[in-house]
Amino acid sequence: MSLSPLFDSTVEIDIYSRAEALDDGVLVDVTRQAKEYGFKVPVALTAAVWADCVAWESAAEDYSQDEQGRLKDLLWMAHFEARRRRNAQVVPFGLLRVPHRGKKPELVQLIMHIGPGDHAEPVITIMQPGED
Repeated sequence: MSLSPLFDSTVEIDIYSRAEALDDGVLVDVTRQAKEYGFKVPVALTAAVWADCVAWESAAEDYSQDEQGRLKDLLWMAHFEARRRRNAQVVPFGLLRVPHRGKKPELVQLIMHIGPGDHAEPVITIMQPGED
């Protein structure tokens, strides 16, 4: 009796690249803004982080916030923790942000992950706990 191999040379594995995730809006590129805070590699936020911590509809909200300021707060805290934990691949950090339709800041936990990009270059992704 002959057993067939589990994998052979014709098996293709579908890979969802970082570039595709950026094109699809699953990731939001904030590299340009992150450079202002000293980041030297590409930085992206997951769409969930963007929606919860950065996105702000000023016309619908009665509070003096805007997306640019919220993004700056996030990048400042990420940069602070990255410098504090220089050699870590995964850096958890907290961010005080005003929730949508709220007035009082609330603490949210985020994770900064540095890992290989599509061509094995270092890249940073900021995500919520439980996101991959």
